[in-house]
Amino acid sequence: MKQFKSINPFDGEILNQYSVISGDEAIKRVESNHRAFTDFQKVSYNERSHRLEKLSELLKNNKEELALTMTQEMGKPISQAIAEVEKCAWVCDYYAQNGDDFLSDDTIKTDASNSFVKHEPLGSILAIMPWNFPYWQFFRFAAPNVMAGNGLLLKHAPNIQGCAEHIIELFKAAGFDPDYCQNLPVDVSDVESIIEHKAVQGVTLTGSTGAGSAVASIAGKNIKKTVLELGGSNPFIVMEDADLDVALEKAWIGRMQNTGQSCIAAKRFIVHEKHVDDFIDGFLSKLMGTQVENPEDNESFIGPMARIDLAEELENQMKKSVEMGAQLIHGGNRTDAHFQPALLANVKPGMPVFDEETFGPLASVTTFKTEQEALELANRTDYGLGASVISKNPERHVSLLREIQGGAVFFNEIVKSDPRLPFGGTHKSGYGRELAKEGILEFTNQKVIYFA
Repeated sequence: MKQFKSINPFDGEILNQYSVISGDEAIKRVESNHRAFTDFQKVSYNERSHRLEKLSELLKNNKEELALTMTQEMGKPISQAIAEVEKCAWVCDYYAQNGDDFLSDDTIKTDASNSFVKHEPLGSILAIMPWNFPYWQFFRFAAPNVMAGNGLLLKHAPNIQGCAEHIIELFKAAGFDPDYCQNLPVDVSDVESIIEHKAVQGVTLTGSTGAGSAVASIAGKNIKKTVLELGGSNPFIVMEDADLDVALEKAWIGRMQNTGQSCIAAKRFIVHEKHVDDFIDGFLSKLMGTQVENPEDNESFIGPMARIDLAEELENQMKKSVEMGAQLIHGGNRTDAHFQPALLANVKPGMPVFDEETFGPLASVTTFKTEQEALELANRTDYGLGASVISKNPERHVSLLREIQGGAVFFNEIVKSDPRLPFGGTHKSGYGRELAKEGILEFTNQKVIYFA
């Protein structure tokens, strides 16, 4: 029987092995999930809110254990792992407090004596989730859909099945029907039959552009709603009037947290020529004292990358860019999944580190002279997730809000997700929105009710 292996990327230790279920077994779980959904959609908003509050309590009370599994399975530094679990509790609390209001009927004045829009659940929703935020990616989908009344199906990344099992245990402990949140540890070849099943009424995927395209094709063929949160190559623009201390502080966190393995990380530093030398020197000073550390240590900030093949891919992107003229300022040595944080200067369009998504602790610096040039460089990408603009006088650059491609522009801050704000991208970064009111409505039937 095929198995998924959980391997600690810091030391290569095999942590556990998990049986891959057959396609037939997966369909049985889908059907039992649909039965649980049928019952759950009748549950009141008040009770759904109570269940989310219980989930939040369990997440908070078990955050150290949950975080340790994450750290061991994909290398996230333990303090960041604990913060991720706490954020999951926040999103549960947020929808427990606001979901009822978001889903309330929208009265619309027409010729009718009464007309309104009612928001109803669709059914079982398949969530295909990545390894880089093992809990957050799922809970930011799950919390609004619990309130909406949909059933939850989880197809998690193969290398973090311990986290997937924790998620299922949390839902059971919070009082949900054991079939309401189902784990589907299946081979990729079985995903199509799951999406095609009549009980599955929607698919949300966080992952690569290629995976999103494949899933969207299957879902589209079967007329199923999809939300895609895909890759990103976010520009981080340091304007001529920027505060360099702010720029360096935000650039460091924006690029290096989670060991650079985030779709919304700052990946292309587009720096005004006035600041570029000082920016490189300042970033270098931070790099010089940084190395890959044991992610279980409380003080660690950079851990190993999640898998050896991911580190190899980043190394290849770096080497090809250097061959094309980029200057390696520091770092870039690799041993297995340990990738020494790196800084590249003189980066130009056409180089892999500019054109492609770099998923790891590698910072690339490109220089500009005018705001128009900065805008053109920022938009020279197939992605459109978000952007950061650093300026002492952001009002001077408000036109960038309309012209920068993407789902978000953050002034003097890194791009980040927040339960109170809709999250998503454009172009090859995907479509649809998670979080806020927009996120809870994605997988609802917005039914018109009309009384003559």
